Amino acid sequence: MRNSFGEIFRLSTFGESHGAAIGGVIDGMPAGIAIDVEAVQRELDRRRPGQSAIVTARNEKDRVKILSGVFEGKTTGTPIGFVIENEDHHSADYGNIAKSFRPSHADYTYTSKYGLRDYRGGGRSSARETAARVVGGAFARQALSQLGISVAAYTSQVGDIALDADYSKYDLSRIDDNIVRCPDAEAAEKMINLIAQVKAEGDTIGGVITCVVKGVPVGLGEPVFGRLHAQLGAAMLSINAVKGFEYGLGFGFATKRGSEVVDRFACEGGKVSTLTNYSGGIQGGISNGEDIYFRVAFKPVATLLKDVETIDSEGNAIVLKAKGRHDPCVLPRAVPIVEAMAAMTILDNYLINKTVRL
Repeated sequence: MRNSFGEIFRLSTFGESHGAAIGGVIDGMPAGIAIDVEAVQRELDRRRPGQSAIVTARNEKDRVKILSGVFEGKTTGTPIGFVIENEDHHSADYGNIAKSFRPSHADYTYTSKYGLRDYRGGGRSSARETAARVVGGAFARQALSQLGISVAAYTSQVGDIALDADYSKYDLSRIDDNIVRCPDAEAAEKMINLIAQVKAEGDTIGGVITCVVKGVPVGLGEPVFGRLHAQLGAAMLSINAVKGFEYGLGFGFATKRGSEVVDRFACEGGKVSTLTNYSGGIQGGISNGEDIYFRVAFKPVATLLKDVETIDSEGNAIVLKAKGRHDPCVLPRAVPIVEAMAAMTILDNYLINKTVRL
């Protein structure tokens, strides 16, 4: 099982949803980076369950404990170990699925691959694992901030309620002004009402998160198999419930003519830029210095609080009704996860580029 992400900046995670704890080890973090541990905790607070009426009621404090790699407020260059204890797991809620395969979950595929599975909350397949990614991303973001690079993601669509695709029309400092993490207050209210309605029906709903990375220097990424957009896509598609990724104009290119969407160059004061940014800040797999922006599509959560037809481990047809506490929509809590994976990908490529250019 692959449990590590990154090449130079590398995060390895461990733990299960209903185990004693989850955690990780960060390798490759440069030495001497000033670390605000409370800022790391704030990112976890944005992802943690139980934070509002439209997310799972599981009540985890998600307090991170840094075990190594930080001394007197700065990174030492040695591995950064951390742990987050699990406190509010109700394993008994999952007894009825111990020998059943929940539709659209990893129950069947895990059992087929490994011969057994931890059915308590999904074990290792649970989105609980992403808390460790948020810690890794928080460290990466603090390193990036010292390079003038920022990462911001927001909920841009829930169901059929969608914002305009142009991120520049929104004040990204307002993302956390509401519980759905949408920078448009009017749209946010509609999204929240829709999620509440879906939750009351025992159903779930999907949506889209948009992410914008500013200040990325020219030259990150490789022209063939290490393309920056491919790495970002792989990072996003590793997140639970993600079903789609597009960067720049994305699928919008399919209906255009080349004359409509070429990013023409300009040079002012010796600085090269593009007059438009349909490419999403990446050309030929390499960052071009413009804003990198992309969209990530999330499916509706597969756990429904209503009867669903499925089979048990012996192939018998059964009717299953899930128990426990589940998100009716993952988007509000997934925003910091998308930011974390983007930050780790960008920092890793920055460090790779430094070694290539030496």
